[in-house]
This record gives sequence, structure tokens and C-alpha cells, in this order.
Amino acid sequence: MAESDRSPLKHFVVAKKKISTIFDQLLEYITEGADFVEKTYRNTELKQIATEQQASMIHGYTKKLAVISEVLARNHMKVAFFGRTSNGKSSVVNAMLWDRVLPSGIGHTTNCFLSVEGTDGDKAYLMTEGSDEKKSVKTVNQLGHALHMDKDLDAGCLVRVFWPKTKCALLRDDLVLVDSPGTDVTTKLDSWIDKFCLDADVFVLVANSESTLMNTEKHFFHKVNERLSKPNIFILNNRWDASASEPEYMEDVRKQHTDRCINFLVDELKVVEREQALNRIFFVSAKEVLNSRMQRAQGMPEAGGALAEGFEARLQEFQCFERTFEECISQSAVKTKFEQHTIRAKQITETVKGIMDDINIQAADKRINSLKERDDKVDQLDYVRSQLGLLTEDIKGKIKAVTEEVETKVSSAMTDEICRLSGLVDEFYSDFHPSPQVLELYKNALHKHIEEGMGRSLADRCSNAVNASVQNSQQNMIENLKPLLPSSVQCQLHMLIPCRKFDLSYDLNFSSLCTDFQENIEFRFSLGWTSLVNRFLGPKNAHRALLLMESSAQIPRRLATTPSAPNIHALTQENVSQEEIMFSIGTGLASLTSKSSMTVVIVTGVVWRTIGWRLIAASFSLYGLLYLYEKLTWTTRAKERAFKQQFVDYATKKLQMVVRFTSANCSHQVQQEMATTFARLCQQVDLTQKNLSEEISRLTMKIDQLDAVQHHSKTLRHKATGLETELDSFIKQYLQPQQ
Repeated sequence: MAESDRSPLKHFVVAKKKISTIFDQLLEYITEGADFVEKTYRNTELKQIATEQQASMIHGYTKKLAVISEVLARNHMKVAFFGRTSNGKSSVVNAMLWDRVLPSGIGHTTNCFLSVEGTDGDKAYLMTEGSDEKKSVKTVNQLGHALHMDKDLDAGCLVRVFWPKTKCALLRDDLVLVDSPGTDVTTKLDSWIDKFCLDADVFVLVANSESTLMNTEKHFFHKVNERLSKPNIFILNNRWDASASEPEYMEDVRKQHTDRCINFLVDELKVVEREQALNRIFFVSAKEVLNSRMQRAQGMPEAGGALAEGFEARLQEFQCFERTFEECISQSAVKTKFEQHTIRAKQITETVKGIMDDINIQAADKRINSLKERDDKVDQLDYVRSQLGLLTEDIKGKIKAVTEEVETKVSSAMTDEICRLSGLVDEFYSDFHPSPQVLELYKNALHKHIEEGMGRSLADRCSNAVNASVQNSQQNMIENLKPLLPSSVQCQLHMLIPCRKFDLSYDLNFSSLCTDFQENIEFRFSLGWTSLVNRFLGPKNAHRALLLMESSAQIPRRLATTPSAPNIHALTQENVSQEEIMFSIGTGLASLTSKSSMTVVIVTGVVWRTIGWRLIAASFSLYGLLYLYEKLTWTTRAKERAFKQQFVDYATKKLQMVVRFTSANCSHQVQQEMATTFARLCQQVDLTQKNLSEEISRLTMKIDQLDAVQHHSKTLRHKATGLETELDSFIKQYLQPQQ
């Protein structure tokens, strides 16, 4: 058993474990790579980094590697024993297993294929083809009885025998031994080969040393050689213990068998070179070896019992076969089971590494372009912000200058129009009558006429110039701010900010302005008392003087004056002289009118005597005629002229009061128009800044994603390099011929 612990079969076990580990790592790596490529391909921000073809290719590799991993887990070394019926194939298998596992000897002929493999359990069982039932087998006799009783078994069926590994060291190393019916029992050799031989690592031809190689045996292996490239074939000349009865012919017979076997392997099959053929031909007695090993297992001497002469030599040759077989099958199995998978793994790793390199290169190029694009956007955003600040101050100054110019122009034009108000009023014609109802309608029509006329005149003088100035300023705004906008917005700027004609609104609101106008179209004699006072003192002072006279005439005069009472309000300094004059004139006039009739008579007499009665009569006659003339000419037409003159005087004062307000209102309209245009332009610039900021954020996120893609692709590439190193190490250690 110590020898079996150092068996070359361990080479396959270690190699299988290592390649399985590598493939597990490779499958994990490819799965990670597939997820990475799939996510990169699906990322809409990372277009043309990874392709759909790359994603589907790596995804396909995961399925292939999963299948290969399952195959590797099931892979084992397989040796198939063939020969004619009763040549001792089962005995050879039992001898190698150090136990009677398969039925053999008189009365036991293998009637189907039997595979023996190890199980980790402590109980033996068998499974027939097409059934998952585990049939318990405790002894060899039970196995033979079970095979004999199953009528469904034929020569082309497989029965798998699972033997506890604890009972047989050879089965611990993933070795499967396949026993077969005799090659002379069927003609369906092709189906046997397809079913049981294509995955075999070693073939053992068990021949009967008491006869020569038969054509049935040769025919079978010729077919195997056609299907497989140089199969590993060993020839065991069994029952060599029979030569002990004729020792004088032993060497001649051995040489004869050896020459025939060499010719068969070298010349006919051409599976080995001639110098290597001797290492494939052995002369053994499987029954002797089995008996001796079972005696040893029972604690008895190996050479005990009835053994033919030369047993030790035959035992050593069987052991030599076992060592050569184990070395051959372990090397062959590693190559046949793992070489193609290893090559495929290297191809997959190389392909995936190339994909990672492509993704890394694409990501690097995209990252460089994105960095450049982001820098351009940042510079553009900084330029827009700085220019917008400078242009805002400049445009505000221009708006202020234009509004001041408009205010001055409108104020000047309105002043001129006020001076021409009399002509505008004279141009008005409508039915006039002193009645209140007609006068009210006349006023409303006159208000409308004046407002339309002045508005039209102001528009003719100011609107065109103001409109040209506003449009010129708006166009300057657009031209100054246009470079700050993207080209797509520049092309649509005329639709976003349409240039329209600007009309000033001269809202004089004349009806409200003159709502308190009170006309006076009663007859007034030009040389009458009231007219004379108005002419000398002015309308305002005359009105006050007349009121004072009336009050003085009605209230008796005090005999003596007293100081003003403390509760009398003091007159302001600027009104003292005017009040004194009015008081003295009123007092004089009141005194004059309040004289007694005696005084009037005295004065009349004095005048009479001085100028004569004729002159006085003539004066009174002329005065009366003049009064009569004015009375007769005080017609409706005269009243209308008086009305218009009073209205012109009143409206002139009112309009002069609102000149500043109206001009300020017009300048405010211009300011609003230009500010609105500038606000719309600024809105477009703000939208441009927002878009630039969002684009910068998007590019920053994209650059971060590209950095992550680059880092991940480099990591996966390094993993691929590590896996390639492990595969190269495996190839060098297990697949390349040792020097």
C-alpha cells in the first residue's frame, strides 16, 4: 500500500485539481468580465466603448467554461481491458485492485461491460445502464449472481460497479477500470468503440500466452486505431505460469510471443516506436498475483501455497507492468483530458484580454476627448459669465442714455405743442350752445379733439425718432449678446426675440386733466365796474377786492381800531403788501359808494360847472351806445370764442403741469421696452449658462465613468495575465514532455 501512496496516478489527481481550480477562477473571471462588458455596452453615456458582439462573445464563453468545468469534475483516468473470452481480463483487474471485485474463474464469464470506480461510501453497489437504482453488492458472488439474473443485459450494456475507496488504493486516484466481454462474442465492434473506447486513456490487450494473438483481437484494435490517434496499448500475455512446466522452451516461446506482439504494435498498428515496444509487452500470471496479494492482505506470506516455479519473476514483471501502466495512463490522461481544455482556456483568456485592451483604449480615447470638451465648455462658461457682466453694465448705461434722450425730446415737443394749443382749439368745430347739456357734449368732443391732435403731433415729431433709436439699441444688444449664445440659438434668435415697431403712448388723459374747468360766458361790459377792476388788478385780485367791497358795504365800520387780538392769524410776509393794497382800494371804493346823496349832488354840481352838461351827456350817450353795441354783438359765436379762449388759458396751465410727468412716462415706456428685450436676451444667455453647466456636469460624470471603465478593464486584463501565467505553468508542468 505504501507503493500505491507514491503512485504516478497522483500526477493526474494533482493535475486535475489544479486545472479545475484554474477553470473555476477562469469562469469567475469571465463571468465578471461578461457583466462588466454588458454594463458598459448598455450604458448610453458610454457609446462605442464596448460592442454587442463583444458582450455576446464573452457571455458565450461563460456557458462554454461552465460545461468544461462540469466535464473536468467528471473526468477520470480510464483503462479498458479487451481480449478473447476466458483470457483472464477480470483476473487482471482483480489483481490490480488487490481484491476479488469482479467475478472470475470457472463458471464466470463476463457477459457485458463492467466499469469499476471508487466511491467515498463504505458500501459497494452497482448501477445498470438506463437506471438510477443503486443495487447493493456485498460480495463477489452477489455481484456475479446479480449480473447473471439480469436478463436485460447484453454484450453492449454497461454496468457500473462502485467499490469503496477504503478497500482499494488504486480507486482513490480517479481511475476507472473497464472489463469487457470477449472480442469474439460479437461483431458489433464499431458500437463498442464508439460507446466505451473513445474516452479511454489506455487499452490493455489480455492475451493467452498458451496461444498466439488471434485475428479477432487484432481486428478489434485495428478498428480502435482507426478511430483514435495512436492509442496507448499494453499487451499482457496472461497465464505465463504455464511455461514453468516446460522451462527448456520458455525463452523461445517468450521470444516468439514478443516478436509477434512487437510486429503487431510497430508494424501493423504503428502506435509506438520499436525501441519503446518492449515496455508495452509483459508476461504475467494474474491469478497468481491476485492470490498472493490476497494472502498478504490476510497476513500470510505472498509466496505461500501451491505456486509454480518462477513466481517471483512473474510477480515482479506484473509490478513492472503496473508502474509502467500508471506512468503511461497518468501522462496520457493528463494530456488527453486536459490539453485541449487548456488550449481552449488560453484562447479564451487571450481573446478576453484583447477585448479588455480594446475597451481600455476606447475608454482612454473617449476620456481624452471628454476632458478636452469639458475644458472647452468651462472656458466657454467663464467667458459667457465675464462678458455678460461687462455687457450688462454697458447696456444699462445705454438704456439710461436713450431714456434721458427720449424724455428731453418728448418734453421739448410737448412744450412746443402747448404753445400751439390755441391754433389746435381754433381748428375744432362743433355745435355750441350755452345750455349745460350742450356745453358738456361740446367739452367732451373738444377734449377728444385736443388729445388726438396733440397725440398725433407728438407722434409725428417723436415716435419715428424714438422707434429708430429703440430698434437701433435693441439691435446693438442682440449683436453684443449674440456671440454668447450657441449657434443653434443664434439662428433662431429672430424668432425668440422678434424685432417689432415700438410706438410711444402719449396718454394725456385730457378729460381728467380738465375735469374742473368752469367756463364763464355771461355778458360782461368791457367798461363796466367789474371789467375795469379785473383789468387793473387782475382776475384773481379783482375777485377778492370785489368780495371785500361787498362785505364792507354790509358791515358797519368801527369807530376806532384796536390792536389785533392774539387769536387772529398773522399774515405771511409775502402777502402783506398785496393785502394792504386790496384793503385800501376796497375801503376807498366802499367809502365812495356809501356817501350820502348830498355828497353825490355836490360832486355832480362841481363836475357840471367844470366841464359842462353837454360833454357829460355826450359821454353818457357814447357809453350807452358802446354798451348797447357790445350787448347786441354778444352772440353764440362770441360766447364760443370766449369759451375757447378761457379753455386755452386753463388747459395751457394744466398741460404745463403734466409736461414732466408725460415725458417721464414716455421715457419709462422706452426703458421698459429695452429692458424687456435685454431680459429676454439675458434669459437666453442664462439658459445657455445652464446648459453649459449641465453639459459640464454630464461630461464630469462621463469622465468618472470612463475612469472606472479604464480601471476595471486594466484590472481584468491583469487578472487575465495572471490566469495565462497559471495556464502556462500548468502546461509546462503537466503537458510538455519532461527533459
